Order: sequence, then C-alpha cells, then structure tokens
Amino acid sequence: MTLEAYCQTDIGLRRERNEDSFLVDESLGLFMVADGMGGHRGGEVASRLAVETAREVVLKHSKDSRKMMPRQLLAEAYKEASNRIFDKARGEGNQDLQGMGTTLVCAYRHHDTLYVANVGDSRAYLFTNPYLWQITEDHSLLNEQLRAGLFSERDIASFAAKNVITRSVGFEREVMCDIVERDLCPGETILMCSDGLSGLVADARIAEILRTTPPDQVVSTCINEAKKNGGDDNVTCMLLYAKPQGH
Repeated sequence: MTLEAYCQTDIGLRRERNEDSFLVDESLGLFMVADGMGGHRGGEVASRLAVETAREVVLKHSKDSRKMMPRQLLAEAYKEASNRIFDKARGEGNQDLQGMGTTLVCAYRHHDTLYVANVGDSRAYLFTNPYLWQITEDHSLLNEQLRAGLFSERDIASFAAKNVITRSVGFEREVMCDIVERDLCPGETILMCSDGLSGLVADARIAEILRTTPPDQVVSTCINEAKKNGGDDNVTCMLLYAKPQGH
C-alpha cells in the first residue's frame, strides 16, 4: 500500500513571518507539522528545530541494530526536541528566543501501522468517506474548559484565550506526547494541520472538502478556505492518502 503525501504552508494574511514548519520524509515514513510560538523569531526557530531533531532521532534509529518500538521512538524524538529547544532558548542569551516552544503533530508509518503523536493544538484527522474524526486531543485552555463543562461549543467564538496552549515542545525541558496507533486501511486519509486551518475552517467544511476534492488538491483548497475566512494565522496542511493497490 502506497502512502501519498501532499503538504503546503502559507504565511496567511495577517502575519509578518511564517512560524510553521513541516517535514515529509517518505523514506523514513515520517510526516510532521509544527506551529511555533514565543519571542520575536522564537516560534520560527522552535518549529524548525523540532522537526529537524525528531527526524534526526528517527534516522539514527533506522541505522541502529538495537531497534526501539515505535511508541518508544516517538517519545524519544519529542523528548530530544524539547531538550534542544529549551537549551537553545536558555543558553544563547538571545531575548528573541526566550520562552519559545512549538506544537508538533507527527505521523510515523511502521509497516502498515500508523502512529500519530501530538503535543499542542495542531491536529490530525482521520477521514473515511464520508466521515471525519479528530484523532488527536488539543492541549489547549479552550479544550480543557470544554471538557470541564465550563462552557459549550457555541461559546467558542467569544472565548478570549482560545489560542493559549497548555503543553508545548520546548517551553519546558520535559514533555510527554500523546500517541495513537491504528492500522492503515486502503482509501483512508490522514489530514494534519496547524490551527491556522482548524481555527478558521469548521470540521464540517473540512470533511466536505475531503469528500468532493481529489487528494492532490485538498491541501491547496483547505489553505484557500482558511484565507477566505480571514487568514489570521500561518496555515499548514498535510494530507496522507493510503492509496489502494492497483489505483
């Protein structure tokens, strides 16, 4: 089964720089989206360092005869990325980097099993026509308030702190990622994105785009939709399509 990957990032309409980063490494079966934050240019540095470090850890593992299990490998990748970002922010005396951190959502293919890891509020969705499920849990103040029943879905638009995240890679030295494991099935789609998409385009609209758009056009269509809705943030969108054999 082939896993086709499409990705695009866009600065959006309101930001001076793009602090999102992404990685597509089909040889490693590794795919990532990161949304950085903190300092004048800290977010850009943090997101780039996160994806570079995670790739380095997975690449090193691929050449090591002592194989780690996929869950252990991803936990190690997140741990090392958080260490490096934290040390860089503290060690260089650069005020532009103080307090930097990043979200990081990652999909790692091991044979025909996909492991999805996440820290922050960048998301991974599973689409099996015609249904869309969010398979990551947002580490955000908004989600915590929703889960606690302190307000309802209809109050989200008026919630002042909806961009505050409660867990990030690099803001503290240690971080724990969530990991979801599932068998890949032909015809399924995984969509990963920064909150520049999920914060501006409703899940129902994302599902509609996935139902009606060829896989190689989904990413650009989603980004255009986010910009049509204001483009308030950088937006990165990645689609992984499990292409059935013979198609």
